[in-house]
Amino acid sequence: MRCEVVAIGTELLLGQITDTNSTWIGEQLARIGIDSHYQVKVGDNFERIAACLRLALERSDAVICCGGLGPTQDDITREVIAEVAGVGLLRDPEVERRIIERFAARGRTMTENNRRQADIPDGATVIPQMPGTAPGFMCPVGDRTIYAVPGVPSEMRQMMEGFVLPDLRRRSGTVAVIRSRTLRTWGHSESGLAEILAGRIEALDRTGNPTLAFLASGIEGLKVRITAKAPDEAEAERIIAGEEERVRALLGEIVFGVDDQTMEAVIVERLRAEGRTLAVAESLTGGLVSTRLSAADPEMATFVGGWTRPWAPAGTAPSLPGPERAKRMASDVRAAHEADVSIAATGPLPGEQAAPGTVFMAIATARETVAHEAALPGDPPQVREYAVINLLNTLRRALIGERAADPAGRERPGTS
Repeated sequence: MRCEVVAIGTELLLGQITDTNSTWIGEQLARIGIDSHYQVKVGDNFERIAACLRLALERSDAVICCGGLGPTQDDITREVIAEVAGVGLLRDPEVERRIIERFAARGRTMTENNRRQADIPDGATVIPQMPGTAPGFMCPVGDRTIYAVPGVPSEMRQMMEGFVLPDLRRRSGTVAVIRSRTLRTWGHSESGLAEILAGRIEALDRTGNPTLAFLASGIEGLKVRITAKAPDEAEAERIIAGEEERVRALLGEIVFGVDDQTMEAVIVERLRAEGRTLAVAESLTGGLVSTRLSAADPEMATFVGGWTRPWAPAGTAPSLPGPERAKRMASDVRAAHEADVSIAATGPLPGEQAAPGTVFMAIATARETVAHEAALPGDPPQVREYAVINLLNTLRRALIGERAADPAGRERPGTS
């Protein structure tokens, strides 16, 4: 069964309100195994709303209209749905009574405009849940169905959970769930990732389940979403787990996390499990690295602090080349905070010859201090953001390298 979402309101198009309703509805449809191939936003215009609904009814079995059920002149969803269904509007006395009682309970006088909210397309069924003054309803259009719910998120969710989702599940005649898992990667372009996974994607295109999709997320990397449809959650999770294993085998160490895991959260979790601490010295990034790490470790039990200073910590010789400055910063901050591991990021000094976007990074441990240099794209704010994620990823890869070099997991020098 296919269900389309049509979000109504000019404010959505102007960017005055973010359409979180469609996102939430899409998630709920997936949970009950209802396919949703389209989500549309349209302004408060009769003809355009009608055109959207007619197109939606051509390509989907059901449509959820969200918004436009209020009392003002631009709330025209009721009228448009009646027009599309080829019926008139009838004032529902029970709905009118409930609206009057709601106003009376608040000590307010109901205006004539509010009575309009009791007008329901002929043949439609009022949704029993009515947390506000705007009633929702279900209107048949031939063998298709339109559900109209308010745009107020709390009211919409009560109607969806109490009536719309159970009704859709009953109408679909099948019991299924759709689940997704997202693998987060850093280190490849979207085209590079697509090339690596091309063979697997072609194989899945032939079977149709599960599916793979790419989601570009800027400085947070590229995401590979695995989606499976199955009779129950356990089977969907089994399918996803099998596909995740195959994708990880193809992508290797560029996969750094799953779903909402951030790079810094993965690093903190790994260091915490090993009983190790981390310190940071940064100049170019101006505290951005420390901000992300402290958010992942608010008690600062693993991330024990650091420095944010111009160019380099006090005492660092300005004549040192960039990589050596970064190494000195990392060594000094590690010693000052008695940390097991430290990282540092700095940029070229004034007059120092370097390519645009050059960043010097270093990692210091009890064993060694290693420097890395990168030329990053974008304007200065973008370079700083990319420097943060590159520095964190360099540390993550170094920790993976340590584990590979010491597979027995023996205690490392400097480990607390």
